[in-house]
Amino acid sequence: MKTEEPLVSGPGLEMDTMFVNLGPQHPSTHGVLRLGLTLAGEVITKAFPDIGYLHRGTEKLMETRSYHQCVVLTDRWDYCSAMPNNLAFCLAAEKLMAVQAPPRAQALRVITCELNRIASHLIFLGTYGIDIGAFTPFLYAFREREMILDLYEALCGARLTYNYIRLGGVASDVDADWTAKCREFLEFFKPRLDEYDTLLSFNPIFLARTKGIGVIPKETAAAWGLSGPNLRGSGAAYDVRKSEPYCGYETYDFDVPLGETGSCWDRYFCRVQEMRQSVRIVEAALAALPGGDLMAKGIAKLPKPPAGEAYAHVEASRGDLGIFLVSDGGTAPYRLHVRAPCFINLAILQDILVGKKVADVIAVLGSFDIVLGEVDR
Repeated sequence: MKTEEPLVSGPGLEMDTMFVNLGPQHPSTHGVLRLGLTLAGEVITKAFPDIGYLHRGTEKLMETRSYHQCVVLTDRWDYCSAMPNNLAFCLAAEKLMAVQAPPRAQALRVITCELNRIASHLIFLGTYGIDIGAFTPFLYAFREREMILDLYEALCGARLTYNYIRLGGVASDVDADWTAKCREFLEFFKPRLDEYDTLLSFNPIFLARTKGIGVIPKETAAAWGLSGPNLRGSGAAYDVRKSEPYCGYETYDFDVPLGETGSCWDRYFCRVQEMRQSVRIVEAALAALPGGDLMAKGIAKLPKPPAGEAYAHVEASRGDLGIFLVSDGGTAPYRLHVRAPCFINLAILQDILVGKKVADVIAVLGSFDIVLGEVDR
């Protein structure tokens, strides 16, 4: 720490400011992030997020990988929710190749992405409770998450980085046993959501630590480019699944939960409500699961999309995930850029942390549900 210039807080009152490094190894930062905080006593006068500790250069790596191999790299961005990463890249590549996944593959994409949304939000719910000081919800949330990971393991052999959604479709089919287990999980899970509300959502201590803290007005959230539950928590009804539907989302009946004031609690509770909506979507997709092929026709082992560019985006667990893909007609992307929602959501911290107390930093940071693998890539 170091002492900076004096800060005059009022007539006859002079206070030194102090610079404090929060991180990069702080256990509550949900990844390797450093926050540089300038403090006047307990109050933050300046904050800046320092990123790059987890940089792996995946966008550059994709310039030397085939399109099929690129799908593997997408798993490593938001490793808590890898299915939407696979999907966003495949949708962009399919636009370049002018192909579309068959109806059964699209339904399976929806099912797996929504299950992944639930699993991701369960990680958030459990770890955010620990951030605030409540350990028990973590045990409940991870019990249910393990059930989803068991379904994934049976489906594609992986529990974290799936490589399940492929160019033109999906890697493997589901059978009657898998769908029965999925329905069994959904029936078990729905009452658990009420337990989460009793344990955490409406816990008086949790409410005191999150209600009215870290408020982001709707206009400010939009100006900073927030998306996902961080934007909807401020009351802005933007969801890619509704505004630009993909994979047949327009055929499913679900609501877009919104917050009221944009506080930490609003962002938290939006995710809790989104899990209820994901259950509705998965149930509807299972009930109307069509037959047919899993892969589109004409997908080569070494695809060479025609020269051009394409952009595709999906409503990932943490926001609007976009892929801008450029082809020069070769076997590897000429250029790829990721619009990573966590990276964009993180920037507003330098604005909303000013004026907060140190004790509120973790509550605000945790409410953003940041995964640094997606921030740094």
